[in-house]
Amino acid sequence: MTAAPSIGVLALQGDVREHLRALQAAGARTSTVRRPEELEAVDALVIPGGESTTMWKLARTFELMEPLRKRIESGMPAYGSCAGMIMLADRIRDGAAGQETIGGIDMTVRRNAFGRQVDSFESEIRLDGMEDSPYHAVFIRAPWVESVGDDVRVLGRAESGANVGRIVAVRQGRLLATSFHPELTGDYRVHHYFADLVRRAMEEE
Repeated sequence: MTAAPSIGVLALQGDVREHLRALQAAGARTSTVRRPEELEAVDALVIPGGESTTMWKLARTFELMEPLRKRIESGMPAYGSCAGMIMLADRIRDGAAGQETIGGIDMTVRRNAFGRQVDSFESEIRLDGMEDSPYHAVFIRAPWVESVGDDVRVLGRAESGANVGRIVAVRQGRLLATSFHPELTGDYRVHHYFADLVRRAMEEE
């Protein structure tokens, strides 16, 4: 049996504790990641929600951007929620001046696409590969995916409101991203899905 995966949470800013709790519920060993040496010690990484421009600037300050890119390029599994989705996007729209991403997923993401803080909302959506029952998704200053490359699998779309059909969950290989915050709901299907993805990646190596 594959050992429990070691999954780090990028702890520069955002919903760190909530992701740690959800990953532990999914059977993972967890740690926080703020330094390159901490990044090297984990099998996979979660990039939490928060504020993508702040996260990018802090990653630069902590000299993490290039190590993050190298680990992603080398095949490390990663999951990004909300701001984390932006960080994993190859292309962003409505970003701050000079804003950079880690990249890895062949998609274009629009920052704050669903609106500002006052426009935050909750909605039921279905996620491909995560059981049939709808998922109660929490969207807070959320991005959406405007376009994806051929290798990107769309896992979920907005199912209500003016923006019905917008892409809100994707996967490309070992990389997973959602517009919403599954760590805030108590429904940890997304984290179980990611932990299983990491276990399969460990078996392949």
